Amino acid sequence: MNGGSAQDHTPRILQSVLVLGLFVLLVFAVLAFGAVHEWSTFAFEAGAGALFLIWAGNQFVSRQLKLSKNPLYLPAVLFFLLILAQIVLHASAYGYVTKYEVLQYVSYGIVLLIAAECVRDEDSRKKFAFALIVFGALYAFFALAQALTPNGKIFWSYTPRFHGSIYGSYVNHDHYAGLMEMLVPIPLVVSMGHLFSGGKRALVVFCAVLMASTIFLSGSRGGMIAFVLEIVLFATLTLMQRRNPRVALGVVAGCVLVLAFLVFLGKGQVLGRLGDLGPGIRLDMTKDSIRMFLQRPVWGWGLGTFPTVYPTYRSFYTNLFINEAHNDYAQLLVETGLLGFALMLWFLTCLYRRGLPTSRRWEFKWDGALSLAALVGCTGILFHSFVDFNLQIPANAAFFYVLAALAASELSPRSSRSRRIRATDTEEVGELSGGGN
Repeated sequence: MNGGSAQDHTPRILQSVLVLGLFVLLVFAVLAFGAVHEWSTFAFEAGAGALFLIWAGNQFVSRQLKLSKNPLYLPAVLFFLLILAQIVLHASAYGYVTKYEVLQYVSYGIVLLIAAECVRDEDSRKKFAFALIVFGALYAFFALAQALTPNGKIFWSYTPRFHGSIYGSYVNHDHYAGLMEMLVPIPLVVSMGHLFSGGKRALVVFCAVLMASTIFLSGSRGGMIAFVLEIVLFATLTLMQRRNPRVALGVVAGCVLVLAFLVFLGKGQVLGRLGDLGPGIRLDMTKDSIRMFLQRPVWGWGLGTFPTVYPTYRSFYTNLFINEAHNDYAQLLVETGLLGFALMLWFLTCLYRRGLPTSRRWEFKWDGALSLAALVGCTGILFHSFVDFNLQIPANAAFFYVLAALAASELSPRSSRSRRIRATDTEEVGELSGGGN
């Protein structure tokens, strides 16, 4: 009898280990300068591989293969097969780089799998969301402290090889803003619901204001506009679902608090960057990317080959090495052609078709709140990707795939039953109240 109980308990322990391991891996990738260096990229991929082995061991212990019906799996697997085809058919302009990129893509697939399979019930979603809120607030506080006491180094000790606009643990301030775009919707959505009250709600509001403020303080124009888009999307979705207009008023109040915080820090002048949206060379790079795409419209040049091929098609002079297209969509089109671009559109279609219905009841349920926050965060980074390359940074790409999995995940049977029971109870109470009147 005890043996059977222990056997039932073991998969639950392994699932908790997987959720904790996923969180630790994401935090490591961010703090390790976005996991862009070879050592940090390898550590991230090794960590993802370890999580997969634990998940596979969990399936073995439970003696059955359990996979939820997540619509993101099929386009993700087909995209992996497309990359393999580029290698096998020698369709890549630089086969070695494409093979290297395959390992990164597999690690993204693993974190998507772990998030989709292990962060499904109400309790695990609550803990995961709370952990992300705490990390986001602490990381934003660190970034703010480092910005106020700058010495040109990350963590006040590491000098980047290529000096850039340092913010947080990122060399590029746009990538810090991209991360915060994905994290800040979580405390924002939670604070507008009924999951917390009193002092706890005020603390979550403070976390949201702090995280949002650092997006503006980082000086990222794309980040500022993406955050505004997230606010508009959140307010629109809540009003479309016929929620109380107080949510929209609460969002406006949150924006006022962000502006007040910026003025308090004496950084109001950062808003002036919103008026300076000169395209610079990014539009030229996008045009060059289109010409590259037209040369190989179906298969593309091979995943990860953009910096190798681009110099031949560059239409302007620069002494800088351009390693990304500064437009994730254009780069995807160049590297994977129409096939890869179509799979991306399929992936995003599945994300929103599943994510929008799943995000209902966000005011009262952690699963709905996290789904809505994840969907808003994905929308922000997808918009930012038109003018930057956040999804080429392993840490940010991993966060995007995790949020996509959370937004489109099928809830666990236990969580679904609990939600139906609570919904029935609510309807009965409403009927009794109506009868009393």
